Amino acid sequence: MNRLVRLALASGALLLTTLPATLSFGQGAPYTVVETGRSYTRLQDAVDAIGEGRGTIRFASMRFADCAVQGKGDVTYQAQVPGQSVLDGVACEDKAALVLRGRNARIEGMVFANIRVSDKNGAGVRLEHGNLSITQAWFRDSEQGLLTGDDPQGSIAIDKSTFSRLGTCEGSGCAHSIYVGNYGALSVTRSRFEAGTGGHYLKSRAARIEVLDSSFDDAAGRSTNYMIDLADGATGRVVDNWFVQGRDKENYSAFIAVAAEHRNHTSQGLVVDGNNARFAPGIDRKSAFVADWSGDAVKLGANTLGTGLVRYEKR
Repeated sequence: MNRLVRLALASGALLLTTLPATLSFGQGAPYTVVETGRSYTRLQDAVDAIGEGRGTIRFASMRFADCAVQGKGDVTYQAQVPGQSVLDGVACEDKAALVLRGRNARIEGMVFANIRVSDKNGAGVRLEHGNLSITQAWFRDSEQGLLTGDDPQGSIAIDKSTFSRLGTCEGSGCAHSIYVGNYGALSVTRSRFEAGTGGHYLKSRAARIEVLDSSFDDAAGRSTNYMIDLADGATGRVVDNWFVQGRDKENYSAFIAVAAEHRNHTSQGLVVDGNNARFAPGIDRKSAFVADWSGDAVKLGANTLGTGLVRYEKR
């Protein structure tokens, strides 16, 4: 595993600035429902065509000033070429580019950029209900990457995705790169968080958590807080990740916070192991790698910590 690698899709998406001269599927419309072969000029029409069923919407390689609400069904949102389909700057319901409250949703190879709304919670994806999986996606330059409501029976899985230049504390509360509500389970694997612009990189109220093989690069962050905030407590694993804390922090007192707000979930047996954490070059300060308000037996393994980092602090 190379914990410092950036996903290739990020550089590919940056190169995309104009609509291709031709599209290679359907009738030239940018959205095609794969199962029927029908194409649509509006994303909402493609979502509505799937309705309560199951289907895949394939996106052309272009930027879209468009958004959609999925109220039912099982929908996959798939870039024809990973990193080259960009939902850019438009939010439905003053919330997000995709507002999801169906049974299931999958996002593959998509880019979400420049989403801002009146309450400062503009997100690439707002998940209000149901299960969600995200792979090889890029969330950038928005107030929030992924924001969810509560669904204790639901699960979220994020793999090989990048979260860049996200977060703000300009609203009534803070927005974050990822903010997951009271979900049953959250898994984040092989993903990258970088250059946050406020709030936490990953804030979760899910009962079960897995953060594996991912990197949190705060060296270019601005006014950021924790890298991982398990605000209500959680069981699970935070294993084999790479952390660098930058200079410009609103709160530098901890890298990982456990149950800092509530003890709604047990943290008994939460495993934090195999991680590498340090300050960016030239920074001389003290911080806790894990700050724990839970009172439960958190299991800290063999983490590699830089100068100035305290392994564990009970608060």
